Amino acid sequence: MKGSLFACSLVCLVVLVTSTISVANAQEETSSEPLPLSAFSALPENIKPALSPSGNRIAFVQNLTQPSEMSVLTTYDLKSQDMYYLLQSDNEKIKINWFRWATEDRLVISARYESKQGTTRFYETRLFSMKFDDQGKEPVNLIDWRRLSRRSTNAYHVPQFQDSVIDWLKDDPEHILVEIDIEVPTVPSVYKINLENARAQRIERGKRQIRDWRTDRQGNLRLGVSLDYDDGEKKILLKDGDDWRTLFSYNVMTDKGVVPLGFGVDPAILYYKAYKGDYLALYRLNTKTGDTEEVYSDEHYDVDGGLIYSTVTNDAIGVRHSQAPGGRYYWNDRLENLETQLDQALPDFNNSLVSFSDDEMIYLMYAESDTQPGVYFLGNREQGALDVLFQQYPQITSDKLTGHSKVKMKMRDGVEVEGYLTLPKQGKAPYPTIIHPHGGPGARDYGGFDYWTAYFSNKGYAVIRPNFRGSQGYGYSFSESQMKSWGLQMQDDLTDVTQWMLDQGYADPEKMCIVGASYGGYAALMATVKTPEMYQCAVSFAGVANLKDVVKRSRKFTNNEFVKNQFGDDYDDLEARSPYYHVEKIKTPVLLVHGNEDRVVDVEQSRDMAEELKDAGKSVKYVELDAGDHYLSIQRNRREFFKEMDAFLSQYLD
Repeated sequence: MKGSLFACSLVCLVVLVTSTISVANAQEETSSEPLPLSAFSALPENIKPALSPSGNRIAFVQNLTQPSEMSVLTTYDLKSQDMYYLLQSDNEKIKINWFRWATEDRLVISARYESKQGTTRFYETRLFSMKFDDQGKEPVNLIDWRRLSRRSTNAYHVPQFQDSVIDWLKDDPEHILVEIDIEVPTVPSVYKINLENARAQRIERGKRQIRDWRTDRQGNLRLGVSLDYDDGEKKILLKDGDDWRTLFSYNVMTDKGVVPLGFGVDPAILYYKAYKGDYLALYRLNTKTGDTEEVYSDEHYDVDGGLIYSTVTNDAIGVRHSQAPGGRYYWNDRLENLETQLDQALPDFNNSLVSFSDDEMIYLMYAESDTQPGVYFLGNREQGALDVLFQQYPQITSDKLTGHSKVKMKMRDGVEVEGYLTLPKQGKAPYPTIIHPHGGPGARDYGGFDYWTAYFSNKGYAVIRPNFRGSQGYGYSFSESQMKSWGLQMQDDLTDVTQWMLDQGYADPEKMCIVGASYGGYAALMATVKTPEMYQCAVSFAGVANLKDVVKRSRKFTNNEFVKNQFGDDYDDLEARSPYYHVEKIKTPVLLVHGNEDRVVDVEQSRDMAEELKDAGKSVKYVELDAGDHYLSIQRNRREFFKEMDAFLSQYLD
C-alpha cells in the first residue's frame, strides 16, 4: 500500500509561497499570551529534504508523534503523488544518520548505532541502499562483512565507521567509492561497492597512515590525508601518476593547518583553505605548474564553508561563507543570479539553495529568519514557480518572537567579543536574563532562528549568546585560545559578557541565569564556582564537570594525544579547572540534565557532579533522560528537558 497512512502530510502542505510570506509579515493584532512550551520542545516536523537527479522525487525525514514517536525516511513522487515509507527509527539505539540519492531510483542511507564495550560508549555507522519505493523491504547492507573480513589482519576488528562515501561515481551509477579500515584499524582502504548486491572491489590499499581519501571530479583517487596519532604530524598527499608526493605538511597540535576542499572540473585544479595571516582564506592550486592564487578572503573572519558545485558543469563555482552577503561568494554567476532573485523576493529571510536536479532547473531552497523558523521551498526555474514544501516548526508564529542584534563587547583585557543579543517583546529593561554560551567550544553562534533562544525570549527573557574566546571563525589566535584554557580566560569572557549586560541596563541583577549544553554546560557549572554571587540559577545539559576524567577516558581512543593537547595532562591543573572538585564554593541552585546513552559527554559527568552537590548540601536537581543522547534526538526527552528547564527558570526568574 502506497502512502495511505500519512498521505496528506506532504501533499496538504504544498501551498503558494505567498501564503507563508503573508503569515510571516502579518501585522494583525495578536494575543499577548506566549506560545505553549510544546511549540519549542518539538522536534522539527520534516528535515533534510533532497531532490532526485531528475527533480521529480523528494526524500526527507518526517519526525512523527502519532501513532507513536518515530522518525521515518520518506520518499515522495511529485508527478504521481505517491509516498513511500522506507525506514523508521525510534532514535534510541539506531538513528537515520544521513541519506543521498545515488541514482534516480536508489538512495544510499547511513544509520548510526549506539555501541558499548565495558563502560566505554561510542557510535558505529553502517551503510545501506534502497530503491525509492522499497516500502516494507529490507535494505541492502552495502558493507558485506562476511566477504571483506577475509582481508583483515585482525580477526576481532570490526570497522567502527562504515559509511564514508568518497565518490558517488556519477558516470558509473551502479557503484560508489567507500573508504573503510578493513585490513588495518584506522587505516582505510578504498573499495568500489555495487549498490544492488554489495559486491566490493578494492581500488587502493590503506597506506602511509592515510586516514582520509579524496577523488577528483572524474572519480579518480587523487588525494590522501595522513595523520600520525602519536605526534600530530599531518600530510596532504597528491597522487602523481603511480607515485604520491607531499603537497602540504604540518603538525595539527602546533601549526596553522591546511584544509583541502576539492578539485575543479579540471583535474589539475585543487581548492584548499590556508591561513592568510591569522584568518583562513580560499586558494586555488594548479597541481601541474605549482601556481597558487588567492580566490577569496575576509580580513575579519575565517572563510568558514565548503565549495559550491554546479550539477551541470561539475565545476566549483563558489564557496559558502557565513559573513559574505547571502552567506556565499561566487566566482561564476551560474547560480548567483538565481540566489539574487530569491533574496529580492524574500528580503526578510536568510535563503540558501540546498538541492538541485541535475539540470539545475528544479531546486530546493531553505529560508529562515531570526523570528521565522525554517521553511523549505520547491522551485522550478522553467515555470518561474516557488512553492512552500513544508515548515519545520509550524506551531511557532513569528509575531511572538523578536530579532537578534549583533553586538560587540570589550573584555577586561581589551579583546573584542561578538555576540547575539535578543530582547523580548513583552516587558521592559532590565529584563530577566539568560547567559547562553554555545557548545564546542570550537563552534560559534550565528543569527537566524534558534529554538532555544526563541523559547527564552517567548518567556520574556533577554538572551545573550557570546562567541567567547575559543569560538571558531574569528581567526587562528582566537580559536586557539581555548587550548588548556577551559575555566580560565574563556570563563572570564562569560563573566565580562554578563557584566556588559548589566552595564547596558539590559539585565536585572536579581534575575540572571546561565544556561548551556555540552561545553556550555561546563561553562554554566564553572560560573557557579568562579562567580558564585552573580547568577540566581544555572542549567547544564550534558555538560562536562570533571576535566581529569575526560583526559583519563580518552586513553581508550585514538585521539588521546589531541585530547591532552586541548585540556592538558597535569592532574592538579585539571582539578583546579573542574567544577566537580569545587562544589563547596557553589551557592547557585543548579539543574543538571543528561542522557544515559550520551556518546559525546559521558553521563557519569553529571551523575558524579549531582552526587557531590547533594553530599555538600547544595541546591541541585538531577534529571536523567532514558536512552537520551547528546542531541535531544528523542521527542519525549526533548519535551522532558524543556519541561524541567521551564519549571526551574520560572522558579528563579519569573
